[in-house]
Formats: sequence, structure tokens, C-alpha cells
Amino acid sequence: MDFELSGHQGLHLWKQILTEIVTQKLPDLTSRQFTIFLHIYLDPQPHTVRGLAAQLNVSKPVITRAIDALSVLGFVKRLRDEKDRRNVLLQRTVKGAVFLTDFAELIEASNKKIQQIK
Repeated sequence: MDFELSGHQGLHLWKQILTEIVTQKLPDLTSRQFTIFLHIYLDPQPHTVRGLAAQLNVSKPVITRAIDALSVLGFVKRLRDEKDRRNVLLQRTVKGAVFLTDFAELIEASNKKIQQIK
């Protein structure tokens, strides 16, 4: 899927995507939660609270709160690191992977709608 966005097309695409999130009653993730979710799913593993906090330049409690919300949705789960019991590893779930795949398809469909409007 390659497409170019120029001018305000990116804003129109983002508006369309957000509208789809609202109308389809998808989980209402904050920007912070969605960013952390994408880092966990799109960046190489393993992921830890400490590592994400450093990568995103936020505190560990910020990551913990986001992980709490993502865990409630079943998108991420915590596992104790067997090599270093002080670390908590953040693991992807099937439910989170399915949501992300569906979300990618929503982006593609939204882009097609935007292109038809042009």
C-alpha cells in the first residue's frame, strides 16, 4: 500500500479514520496508548516498561497506565522476565494483532474514500 499525501490530505485522512473509529465504536485509545500499542506491535521485541519509557521520553508510570488500559482491552499482556525477575516484558496478543490488522484495513479504506472525494 503506497500512497502520497500532500497539503491537507493527511488531515482529511486522519479525520476520516477518526470518524470511522467513532462510528464503528472501536476502542477509544488515547494518542499515548495508541503510540505505545504501535511500538509494541511494530518494533522488534522484547519490550519493557523501562525501555518504552526511555524510548518515548516519558516516565514509567505513564507507560504503566497505558499498559493497564491496553491490558484491559486484551491487546497486551505482562509477563515476568525469567532472566531478570525485576523486568516485566510486554507481550503482544492475538486480539491486539487482529485489531491492528483491522485498523490497517480501515486506514486503507479511509484513504480510498478520501481519494474518491478528490
